[in-house]
Amino acid sequence: MQKYSAFALARNALTQHKNWQPAWRKATAKDGYDAVIIGGGGHGLATAYYLAKNHGMTHVAVLEKGWIGGGNTGRNTTAVRSNYFYPESVALYDLSLRLYEGLSKELNYNVMLSQRGMLIAAHTPMQMEICNRIANAMQLNGVDGKLMSAAEAEKRVPLINKNAGARYKCMGGIWQGRAGVARHDAVAWGYARAASALGIDIIENCEVSEILTQGGAVTGVKTNRGTIKTNRLGIAAAGATPGLIQMVGGDLPIHNYALQAFVSEPVKPCLDTVLLYLGTGTYVSQSDKGELVIGGGLDRVPTHGQKGNLPAQETVLSGLLEMFPAFGQLKLLRQWAGVVDVVPDSSPVIGPVGPEGLFVNCGWGTGGFKAIPAGGYLLAHLLATGRHHTISRPFDLDRFTTGRLIDEAAGSGIAH
Repeated sequence: MQKYSAFALARNALTQHKNWQPAWRKATAKDGYDAVIIGGGGHGLATAYYLAKNHGMTHVAVLEKGWIGGGNTGRNTTAVRSNYFYPESVALYDLSLRLYEGLSKELNYNVMLSQRGMLIAAHTPMQMEICNRIANAMQLNGVDGKLMSAAEAEKRVPLINKNAGARYKCMGGIWQGRAGVARHDAVAWGYARAASALGIDIIENCEVSEILTQGGAVTGVKTNRGTIKTNRLGIAAAGATPGLIQMVGGDLPIHNYALQAFVSEPVKPCLDTVLLYLGTGTYVSQSDKGELVIGGGLDRVPTHGQKGNLPAQETVLSGLLEMFPAFGQLKLLRQWAGVVDVVPDSSPVIGPVGPEGLFVNCGWGTGGFKAIPAGGYLLAHLLATGRHHTISRPFDLDRFTTGRLIDEAAGSGIAH
């Protein structure tokens, strides 16, 4: 891979960056591939990378209707964690966190993982009971997590609202020290560069209009760049997945909602962890540039629009000011929304759907970014072997007929 000295960096800056080596090849579609992945976000790119690295499959194409990382991968609040309740969820998200922990070295690309820890703060005895239950479950499942007292929480987050009359006064919470944040764009770019270097074709501005089948099996896809043949098709397209599955007569129990996020003007370092308030659903971290990255609950109006609305904005920001009255004078720099695909039990769908050779990785709701490495790892295993990995098996679509749901919203008391 090309390396740059300080002199070379300066020279490229003075030439308006015209001499940079592209991070990945701008491929054109071939007639056919051993496997095709629809979706050029983090999950799709990670799938392609692990197909090549773990399974030796390099005659693979990633089809993205827009640009790489232009969907939810570039429109989230960057948190990574594995503080879930059910053992199946802990196994899934901790696989992802473990992969994140070695990702910069593996990809030779700095994804800017910062394991600053995460505190889920409680405000009532019932919420403290939920935190106690989750901490116990995490420890039983072999993941770091501990109950934190109010005094410990206030020491960890000195600016937290300690006023006697605070509506949501912190009573303590649950702490995971390995949680943190990563740079969303860097994760997509790192996987794209590594996959391309292994021979994967990444094809942008390539929209799928039809999934082709014959005799109950996938045979290819029609796109605006022509027909591409394959007998193994993976879909990692988040909220667009139900529409793609409808092309083969399938139906997925997914509803799409907007999840708003905000970034403030930069300020001096004042928050060195990720903080979530159970009472309001608002969560916040501080970026390396000093900006506050703020999120909250879903806007429960089904939509595919990547924009928010004022009532949801008021809810999230009022929750922020309840957490930190000192932030009341901060100015917002920008606001955006990602389209999250939510399944009734708040857990993803990973597995075969419809005709033979078709597999999906979807339904992550608000957990998609933190799950990118695991989602790609597990979908790659399915595409390469045709069988579930032990970690993905509980998340098969058949759980809705067997009744073995993994309801994390009920387990943790919140939907994220």
